[in-house]
Amino acid sequence: MTPPAPPADDARPRGNDARLAARLVGYVRPWAGLVLAAVALILLQSLLQLVGPLLTRWVIDDALPAGNGEAVLLAAVAFAGVLLVQFGATYLQTLSTALLGQRVMRDLRQELFTHLQRLPVSFFDRTPVGRLVTRTTSDVEALNELFTSGVVAGLGDLFTLAAIGVVMLWIDWQLALAAFVVIPLVVIASRLFQSHVRAAYRDIRAALARLNTFVQERLAGIRVVQLFGREAAERRRFEALNDDHLDAHLRSIRVYALYFPVIEFLTTLALASLLVTSGFRVSDGAITVGTVAAFLQLVRRFFQPLQDLSEKYNILQAAMAAAERMFDLLDTPAAGGVGATPDRQARVARLRAEGVTVTFEDVWFRYDAAPVATESGGHSKAEPAASEPRWVLRNISFTVRPGSTVALVGHTGAGKSTIVNLLLRFYEPQRGRILLNGTDLRDLPLDVLRAVMGYVQQDIFLFAGDVAGNIRLSTGLDDAALAAAAARVGADRVIDRLPGGWRHELAERGAGISVGERQLLAFARAVAADPALLILDEATSAVDSEVEATIQRAVDTLMQGRTTIAIAHRLSTIQRATEILVLHHGEVVERGDHRALIAAGGLYERLSRLERGVGARASAPPERPVRLPSPATTT
Repeated sequence: MTPPAPPADDARPRGNDARLAARLVGYVRPWAGLVLAAVALILLQSLLQLVGPLLTRWVIDDALPAGNGEAVLLAAVAFAGVLLVQFGATYLQTLSTALLGQRVMRDLRQELFTHLQRLPVSFFDRTPVGRLVTRTTSDVEALNELFTSGVVAGLGDLFTLAAIGVVMLWIDWQLALAAFVVIPLVVIASRLFQSHVRAAYRDIRAALARLNTFVQERLAGIRVVQLFGREAAERRRFEALNDDHLDAHLRSIRVYALYFPVIEFLTTLALASLLVTSGFRVSDGAITVGTVAAFLQLVRRFFQPLQDLSEKYNILQAAMAAAERMFDLLDTPAAGGVGATPDRQARVARLRAEGVTVTFEDVWFRYDAAPVATESGGHSKAEPAASEPRWVLRNISFTVRPGSTVALVGHTGAGKSTIVNLLLRFYEPQRGRILLNGTDLRDLPLDVLRAVMGYVQQDIFLFAGDVAGNIRLSTGLDDAALAAAAARVGADRVIDRLPGGWRHELAERGAGISVGERQLLAFARAVAADPALLILDEATSAVDSEVEATIQRAVDTLMQGRTTIAIAHRLSTIQRATEILVLHHGEVVERGDHRALIAAGGLYERLSRLERGVGARASAPPERPVRLPSPATTT
């Protein structure tokens, strides 16, 4: 059955700003030295901004009336020196904050990618790849500006506001209050801006995730798009998603465009209030013209960081929207047992030496339910209610011992591949247990479990990279041992034909070589791992008869002394299996070896006649009428 659909991006739980900020600070802490350096440089710049207005006041009120040209020249030189120091401080501060942002982004991307690899397969069943790519790329990038020109620079702006405010109050508190009268209006405008812009940025992140998901899926399936002439239709669908992304950006721009003129208007209002107040006080002789000139500069410099803070606030809202999604992903529980086991090598060696025995005990499974346990710790055997989704596996029990082979046979949708997925712990059964040498798989570390398995899938996946790297995925074999593994399955002939041999660079998903050649390389990969448990999922379905014979000989050698579970539609490939399980609608309806099952005249015998083309279509055993598999059923 198909897993439940994920919630829409705009239905994600909303994060609390303080909680999100606290989590983000954790990523800054390792780079505290850069933060302190940037803050110190910003504080220096803030203090230097006070020098100009104070020099102006001194020149106008003292130097010029006294006709002291030397003092005026000295003030000009001092001001030039201040500008030079500000230049150097700004350069170093920009460099330090950029380094901080890049290092935090690197750490976040690393953590996200590491966590993604630890998530259960069921998570990827319900989450589009494009959305995850957005999380690890553009959402992380949204935080870069927060650290490079947001948090640290915002702290500098706050200090600048405080320093200028103190100096203004020290020079003349009445003029200072006249300038500060608009600050409550600035706070109100900022709160209104926050409520609108955060929603707009959430829409942007959601629209971008949908856009990336669509592009990734269509490019991955480009052959199907072109084969069915879907180019125009897919272009229209992309156009709609692209327009949604544009509209979300335009909404944020409209809010942003309105906010800054409001702040500029309030700044002008503060200057007007200052001029009116200072005009009366100058005429009364309460203050000097130099004080007014200094105040005009200070007010402009006071509202400049206030405007900068509003821009930082805009950056903060974009970053919080991205952080909500990233932390939502990081908070997704990882698969149980994932991680490096300290004694992994010793445990793997012991399992290989003992040989692997696999036991399924009364296993039930469906794709949209959690494991159900009874009060005694056992597992309930109650049938699901009629309204519940049907079980994909029902009461599956069998044992595979070292050196023996169990083959799984049945119609598409019978549950064969689901058994393998449970054994690999891609999913967990709701009822029953799966044991490996008497130990419940849930009590066995995943890195130990999968180190003793060799798995050849029906849908072969090869990474972009050289041939040697694709075969040496989980082993530390040298080139000679790698060549020997390839030779055992006949993959050496494929590799020798490639232009670069072992160093030949494969394209994405192994494009450029045939399906059969990819299957041979995948089989060499399994052989190189020297598995104690061999799992073959339609291992020879995509190869011709000559290659199949080569693989079959290699399989016969490889299976000696190893536990093997094989899935096959072609019954000719599993006739020598120790036991054959015939599955129908998730249940084992027949079991035995090839001769016994043929003699029984049941479903297996009918499947055999169908394969030879000498019988009518197979039907279910009399006690269970045939039901067409649900399209949502996963095999």
